[in-house]
Amino acid sequence: MLKEKVQQAINDQINHELFSSYSYLSMAAWCEHQQFTGCAHWLRMQSAEEYGHAMKLYDFLIARNSRVVLKPIAQPEVEFQSIPQVFETALAQEQRVSAQIDDLYELAFHEKAFAALVELEWFITEQVEEEKTTREVVHKFNMVKDDPASLLDLDREMANRVAESPAA
Repeated sequence: MLKEKVQQAINDQINHELFSSYSYLSMAAWCEHQQFTGCAHWLRMQSAEEYGHAMKLYDFLIARNSRVVLKPIAQPEVEFQSIPQVFETALAQEQRVSAQIDDLYELAFHEKAFAALVELEWFITEQVEEEKTTREVVHKFNMVKDDPASLLDLDREMANRVAESPAA
């Protein structure tokens, strides 16, 4: 069983991951309302991926005979000024999650929770990829600015995202 302090921190991270999932779903809903269905598709897939991250931590706690304590999920933003702002919000969110994972890793290290360290290494690698991918999307939207034809092209490109294999 994990130390109580580490269990609490992992439960907090489950909440952060579920909030991220919820937040991406809110972004997707806004995009759907704006008729950017490709962006909505990309964001819905991202929401599912974040839910998978939460479940990976959930399953880890169960495997370590520790308690899963689910907490309320805060309401995410529901209004955005533009499609680029949606993805800038997504990037900021990924950067926050990266910092949260880093803090959790540091705690696990100090508490000598070695199994947690191994589990969290996957998340550290995943967050590098998440930030990189989202940063690339932000860059593309910033390049095209408000050009309607380019925005529609990018929306079509976003619709081509395919699901990755579930978290290992």
